[in-house]
Amino acid sequence: MVITDGMNPAERAVKRAFDFIFALLGLIVLAPVFLVVYILLRRQADGPVIFRQERIGYRGRPFQILKFRTMVMDSEDEGVPQLAQKGDDRLTPVGRFLREHHLDELPQLWNVLCGEMSFVGPRPERKYFIDQIMKYNPDYEYIYLMRPGTTSLATIYNGYTYTMDKMLIRLQMDLDYLQKRSLLLDIKIMLTTAEYILFGKKF
Repeated sequence: MVITDGMNPAERAVKRAFDFIFALLGLIVLAPVFLVVYILLRRQADGPVIFRQERIGYRGRPFQILKFRTMVMDSEDEGVPQLAQKGDDRLTPVGRFLREHHLDELPQLWNVLCGEMSFVGPRPERKYFIDQIMKYNPDYEYIYLMRPGTTSLATIYNGYTYTMDKMLIRLQMDLDYLQKRSLLLDIKIMLTTAEYILFGKKF
């Protein structure tokens, strides 16, 4: 099956300009929030504030995704990648709050500013899990046509992907988005995400 991108080159350029401008504004406006979260995490005194992890992004290139650290150190001490679960006991008290309110994702504004991510797009995955997904659906390669995003329709309506079934549902939703995406759809997704966060809706 051939999957085509719903956005033309001009729309993709506008999308990238939008990402850069609003990521820069977000970093400036939300600086006080960054400071508060930094202080809370430093008070835990149990490791670094920023969590970095390699993900696969645009055109299949690896990059380091940034998050505020929400889990205890050595949360994968057996060396095997593990998916976050509901009620995961590896979360720290501050980390649980950050994750519930999606504040742990704020450092990804830097990823967006640098062009590694977009505000709207498929959530980036680790190669370990991509290899497993592609055994079921090799169309995952089409995901590389897009910059990974901080939010997406799959993020809102499919939630955390802690099973292979949910990963495959997310993939299909992301492929549907690729074919239908537009600047207007991106705005709708951003507004829905903001509504969910502001009104405490779970996703």
